[in-house]
Amino acid sequence: MSSEHPGPTSLPESPRSKHPTRHRHCSATARSRFPPIKLVVPILLATLALAPTVRAHPHVWVTFHTQLVYDRDGSLTGIRHDWAFDDMFALSETRDITSKKRGTFTREELAPLADLNVASLKKFGYFTFVKADGEKVELADPEKGNYWLTFEESTLVLHFTLPLKHAIKAQHVSVDVYDPSFYVDFQFDTRDPVALDGAPAGCKVVTALPRALTEAEVKALSQIPPNQVNTSMVFGDAMANKIRVSCP
Repeated sequence: MSSEHPGPTSLPESPRSKHPTRHRHCSATARSRFPPIKLVVPILLATLALAPTVRAHPHVWVTFHTQLVYDRDGSLTGIRHDWAFDDMFALSETRDITSKKRGTFTREELAPLADLNVASLKKFGYFTFVKADGEKVELADPEKGNYWLTFEESTLVLHFTLPLKHAIKAQHVSVDVYDPSFYVDFQFDTRDPVALDGAPAGCKVVTALPRALTEAEVKALSQIPPNQVNTSMVFGDAMANKIRVSCP
């Protein structure tokens, strides 16, 4: 993407999977506890030029699993993501990477691409927005060794951890994952969307899906050229995948 771009209990929401814009080219593995992945930013527009079948926003589909990571003293220290990308995007991003074994790639072979993806995602705040007891939480960049790409069964997955700039203790933590321009469409992994790693006893987590798009929104999105970023429709919180954690 260019810089201009763009288990837990589920709360009841409209089933976006019934909407035509929710069509994905993902393997069954990616839809239910996928292997690993990746999200590209500066080279995404070039990728779209190779994918003339894409006619409307969104252009990239991500199925994801998230963990909230806690320290021994009960402080939240980081957000750990596994993002699995749709098959078409994975194919376009790996087509020029040389591998020793046909049809798969090692972590080392994918390392340069992982570096590029993480550096690019920084421009967009990693599409991750965190609050603790109603106050915005600042995230730091993933450290070398705490992010990598994997490719298994045609599924490209980016694993990365966003450390908090300052560990915090809070009764209520919210994590929203979304792209305000809807260039990238995020969707919880259906089988294992969220987990708490080391959370204090009694903490509970719920998830909520984004609302369904209206027919008018679908029509407007379909009229945006494939190589152009959506600047006329900013969805924000309405299209966020919501994680809510409550602790005693």
